[in-house]
Amino acid sequence: MSEPAIRHAEILRETKETKIRVALTLPGDFPAPPRINTPVPFLSHMLDALGRHAAMALEVEAEGDVEIDDHHTVEDVGLVLGAALDQALGDRVGIFRYGHFSLAMDETLVDVALDLGGRPYLVYDLPVIGGKWIGRFDCDLVKEFFQAVSVQARMNLHIHLRAGGNAHHVVEAAFKGFARALRMACQRDPALAGSVPSTKGVI
Repeated sequence: MSEPAIRHAEILRETKETKIRVALTLPGDFPAPPRINTPVPFLSHMLDALGRHAAMALEVEAEGDVEIDDHHTVEDVGLVLGAALDQALGDRVGIFRYGHFSLAMDETLVDVALDLGGRPYLVYDLPVIGGKWIGRFDCDLVKEFFQAVSVQARMNLHIHLRAGGNAHHVVEAAFKGFARALRMACQRDPALAGSVPSTKGVI
């Protein structure tokens, strides 16, 4: 019996504001250490955590107009990451589709649930980080990142804070919880025998 094909995608997006390249292999197919290079250090830190906890080979190279602010770069990385996920998932045959994870980090607990069912929607509930900064990173950009990912990946994504108040812990728990939920949803489900995980027969 032949091995299933490796699910891989690479996308380059270039605008007057940013130049973003993302290459990835879906969780479980070909694990490799993340290779992240962005002009936003905290974003790079979170993307490294995302790649490692999703067990996903992830490469991100980003340039952007950070002399203005980090908004364009953070959002565009989310857009390209989401598009690469969508491309790598293809017709989404044989995947678990759903994933969820509760991630604890010291005083913080964040719940993440997602559905790779083709219908983009974000429910984002991390109220304690609104208006806060982690070093020079604007925490309001976390929502922009996940909104971009959910739309481009055609993903229903829920992120809820259950406990905690330290902004760094909350954001890191959200990224790691997302990674773990994504890892679960992307896994191949042997019970599906190559069929689409939907009563519609298509995603």
